[in-house]
Amino acid sequence: MVYLKKLLGLLFFTFMALALWQCAKRGSPSGGPKDITPPKLVRAEPENFTTNFKAKKIRLYFDELIKLQDVQNQLVVSPPFKNAAEISPQGTPSKYVEVIIKDTLRENTTYTINFGQSIQDNNEGNPNSFLSYVFSTGDYLDSLTLSGAVKDAINRKADEFISVMLYEMDSTYNDSTIYKEPPLYITNTGDSLPFFELKNLKAGKYALFGLKDVNKNNMFDQAQDKIGFIEDTITIPTDSIYLLNLFQEQLNYKASVPSLVAKNKIIFGFQGDYGDINIETLTSLPDSVKTTILKERDKDTLNYWLTPTDLDSIIFVVKNDKVQAIDTFTVKMRDLPLDSLKLATSTSGKFNFEDTFSILANTPIVAVDTSNISLNVSDSIPATYTYVLDTLKNKIDFDFEVEPNQSYSFSFLPGAITDFFGTQNDTLAYNLSTGSFADYGNLRMVLGGDVTYPVIVQLTNEKGEVQREIIASESQIFEFNNLDPGNYVARVILDKNGNGKLDTGNYLKKIQPEKVSYYPGVIEIRANWEKEETFILSN
Repeated sequence: MVYLKKLLGLLFFTFMALALWQCAKRGSPSGGPKDITPPKLVRAEPENFTTNFKAKKIRLYFDELIKLQDVQNQLVVSPPFKNAAEISPQGTPSKYVEVIIKDTLRENTTYTINFGQSIQDNNEGNPNSFLSYVFSTGDYLDSLTLSGAVKDAINRKADEFISVMLYEMDSTYNDSTIYKEPPLYITNTGDSLPFFELKNLKAGKYALFGLKDVNKNNMFDQAQDKIGFIEDTITIPTDSIYLLNLFQEQLNYKASVPSLVAKNKIIFGFQGDYGDINIETLTSLPDSVKTTILKERDKDTLNYWLTPTDLDSIIFVVKNDKVQAIDTFTVKMRDLPLDSLKLATSTSGKFNFEDTFSILANTPIVAVDTSNISLNVSDSIPATYTYVLDTLKNKIDFDFEVEPNQSYSFSFLPGAITDFFGTQNDTLAYNLSTGSFADYGNLRMVLGGDVTYPVIVQLTNEKGEVQREIIASESQIFEFNNLDPGNYVARVILDKNGNGKLDTGNYLKKIQPEKVSYYPGVIEIRANWEKEETFILSN
């Protein structure tokens, strides 16, 4: 009997424990499947695709709470409003989006308001992709389309949010319109795929452009924006697919106001091509004053060097005969410190086999005395070298035989280098060391397909920074030896004018940039590797 009671008690407690566990299980949130459904438009006021539109306010209602994300970049209105519409609510979840129109709308015109991916559900951020609201101020909706893609003339990947613009080629249109007026139709490429489609267009003749519109004013600003253009007139309707090749124009020439930055140095800033700039003085300089002009390395600046003078001011005339520009500037002289000779090197420590050892100066180098310069191998063995004084880049390039697993030391005694002001260097020493050939990899590249010479073959890192280049005027095998291990991107520039550099385009001159082709994929180089790749170029 006692045993039966104990057994019944045990069964009771077991039953209660199971019941409580089941209750706890039923009450625990499981999370459920993740919401991947975008918000759905349930109605619009006025209705989407309305004709004879006269409203000033549009409301779009959704089936769940939504939020606006990055609406400044995503929203595209075509034709663009001169006065930006007010979009709300921003920052607050809502079941509707409201658009307040602050513009006087064009007559008999079809408008498209494309929200891109800015309308997202409040919880998971699922976007209602490229939702458009379309209306017409006339009796019917225009329905023609134009599509295509964009690419970057230099970079492997096109920028995000490229504005694609159509200008109606009516009696008011000319080549400068894009600088002064917004287009009739506009769309953008979004933030992922480089494709575009212009919708709800009317038949006619148009000019087609692509812009990386930095300040978002729907007009071309040469100083900031990349541009791509189709040279031929676009006739709509059309079945053609268009490719816009975007590039940064070289800035038009412009001289900046010069500035005295040291007692012996005046800087003349400029934009554009400096090759035809001529700087003269209207002020008569004393015979004791000597001058020279040197471009600053890697900057759009000309350094005007002069020996110290007691003049209160100097009047300069800056000419550019190529563009027939003349500017006159007055520079007030002040009591400032002198810029004195400072030397630096192009490399130190580890020295790669393809490197050049250079001495760089901040003041103009005028003389090199090799009797005060020595090169030793393994600390004590004298070695021979040659040098070239590059007066344009204000540097001295040294050439010597480089062996693996070796140490080198350059010694510069006082008087080795003399600058424009007669200042000489102090005693300087620089140590270099090489590794083994096995530390590096070699790449041989063969070009095939649609190749026209001359070409520039470049290897860049994955950031697009040039690591090596070979310029060739005829067919050859391109050998890139002693490469640091890593990933490389190969590209070929068709150097149409044979000047050894990539030339950009110019819209007003109707010049497209020189063609750049990228090798598909990334080329991996490992230590002690020999690799050969065939690069097939196509139109």
